[in-house]
Amino acid sequence: MSTSLQDKIGMQLETYTFKVEGVKARELALAIGDLKEEYLKGEKLPPTFPTVIDFWGGTQNTSAVLNLNMKKVLHGEMEYEYVGTINPGDVLTVKGSVENAYTKAAMNFFVIKKEFYNEKGELVLISRSTTIERH
Repeated sequence: MSTSLQDKIGMQLETYTFKVEGVKARELALAIGDLKEEYLKGEKLPPTFPTVIDFWGGTQNTSAVLNLNMKKVLHGEMEYEYVGTINPGDVLTVKGSVENAYTKAAMNFFVIKKEFYNEKGELVLISRSTTIERH
C-alpha cells in the first residue's frame, strides 16, 4: 500500500447536521418508484434515505479531499446499518471518516464510514461506502 493511501486512513471528514424532511422522503419514493403511502405522505422514510442526506448534507466534496481523479472514479458499494430509527423531523449530526484505503488489481479503494446521530445524541445509523479509483 502506498504511503499516501495509508495516510488517508482515519482522516476525519466534515461533520454536519441535516434536518430530515418528509417532503424529501416523498421525492425519493417517487424517484425510485416505491410508492408506499407512508413514504408519499412523508410519515416514514425509505430504507435508502441516507443517500439523500449524503447528496444534500454538508458542503465538503469527499472526492476533492481524497484528491481523486473523477474521470477514473466508480461507486463500488453502499451499506446501511440501522441501529435506531430515523424519523421525519429529526435533526441528524453526521460524522464521517476514511475507515480504510487500499490498492487491489490496479485500483485504489476508499471505504468511507459515516455515523448518524439524532438530536438526543443517539447513534441511529452507520453507513459505509466504497469508492474505487482506477489507475
